[in-house]
Amino acid sequence: MHIRKFTVYKQSNGKENIIYLSGELDLSAAPELAAVLDSVVTQGDQHLTLDLKELRYIDSTGIGILVCVLKVRAAIGAAFSIQHIPSRIQRLFEITGVARYFVNGELQTDNQGKAERKEEII
Repeated sequence: MHIRKFTVYKQSNGKENIIYLSGELDLSAAPELAAVLDSVVTQGDQHLTLDLKELRYIDSTGIGILVCVLKVRAAIGAAFSIQHIPSRIQRLFEITGVARYFVNGELQTDNQGKAERKEEII
């Protein structure tokens, strides 16, 4: 029996897309998440929420995907939030510096210095 390390589930109600992540988000899981996000990240008329409640682990590849989503949503002026961040993952977000772009899970609009950063992530 093969137990999957990572699962992603999308729920849409016409106004919001909620992406539920569970397990371990690492390099091997990145293509599966990217495939789901590709279909919703540019839908500017719909709020995009990532629910990390069941996420046990995230590596730099996973963080890179979240930052990429953040940049795309900010560029098109679309709503984006991350909710139910486990404390272990929140600590990693703080250490890597990405936590400052979220307050209570909501994308911050001041984006200090982010607009000038042109490097590609992923």
